[in-house]
Amino acid sequence: MNGADPMNLPLFRADYIQRVPHYPVRIPDIRSGGEYYFETGSGLQYQVMFAEKKSSTLEHIVNFSVLSEEYDDEYSITNRGEIYRVISTVVEIIRLYHENHACSVSYEFSGEFKDGNPKRKTSIRTFLFYRKAKQIVHPSWDVELAGNRVLVRRKRNRR
Repeated sequence: MNGADPMNLPLFRADYIQRVPHYPVRIPDIRSGGEYYFETGSGLQYQVMFAEKKSSTLEHIVNFSVLSEEYDDEYSITNRGEIYRVISTVVEIIRLYHENHACSVSYEFSGEFKDGNPKRKTSIRTFLFYRKAKQIVHPSWDVELAGNRVLVRRKRNRR
């Protein structure tokens, strides 16, 4: 890192371009808030929340879920051919959140398992987010797949 202050380095690569458009995002009224919302083309309502870990206020767990009560199985409804736009939207929300929390040191995501795959260690959704994170995260951050979690951690300054 050549002695650069890691707090001044971005979360995403400078050459990252979203090739799939994201859905319009409803940001929190207070810009530093941790709850974001969006609606897909098929009318599904999503919530993306950022929770601080107990160990540190600079470490975050990213949780997203469908708010539509008419569905019991969230996984099946997220696969209406909209998954890449959903991922693109979650990435955009993480970008927006990080703009207001630039000192954050980690983000963690864990995807739901699809019914019928009880023996898998890692869900398909987690694999999708891991693959996306490996493509877009700045080299000053580490991306790790740990069981069913994607961990994105800021590298320590190695002066």
